[in-house]
Amino acid sequence: MCRPEEPKAGVFLLLVLAIGGCASQEPFPYSGIESSHDMRLNKDDTSERVPFKYTSKVDWSRFNKVMLEPVVIYAGADAQFSDLTPKDKTTLANFMTVEFSEALGRRFRFTAAPGPDTLRIRLTLTGAETTTPVLATFSRFDIGMGSYNLVQATRDRKGTFTGSVSYAVEIYNASTSRLLESYVTRQYPKTYDISSTFGALSAAQAGISIGADSLVDSFTSQ
Repeated sequence: MCRPEEPKAGVFLLLVLAIGGCASQEPFPYSGIESSHDMRLNKDDTSERVPFKYTSKVDWSRFNKVMLEPVVIYAGADAQFSDLTPKDKTTLANFMTVEFSEALGRRFRFTAAPGPDTLRIRLTLTGAETTTPVLATFSRFDIGMGSYNLVQATRDRKGTFTGSVSYAVEIYNASTSRLLESYVTRQYPKTYDISSTFGALSAAQAGISIGADSLVDSFTSQ
């Protein structure tokens, strides 16, 4: 007797999915970011994780030290923090400090003094979406939404009911204060990273870890 109701439940969940998808926020060059006027549409980014970027010709190999500024929680009117509480924002900012410090430490030595071989990096947390824990996990195995998530996985897109984090990265030559590169990014875990479906901030934190690794990788791939 329960079987006739299953399609209705699936339709309901798909409707919820459609509504949730419309509410998803894409990052942009936030007006309060110092280098926002330098950023342009990043046509080289096929993943859509880094939609806006400024870059200059830089020999990253000549830099071996780094100064990491305290993470800034963006307070502009165009911030995208959804329903995050001040405590949630602080939790993510602190997590960014730890993850980026560990990642950068694999490539650079930290210093407090600017020099010609030193980068100064500023991170600004600009937004985040929370994960809906039960629905996020369930949707990976539901027949209807499982198919949707499979497509999202092949496109490296965000899974259903999954949170994300948005932030800006600005990289300067520490000795001259010249802007070398800046970008805004929206990061989220791989679609079938089930561990990131538990907890409201789990996906945002996973996105921070991915973003930290991507930044460090960029210094060696160019």
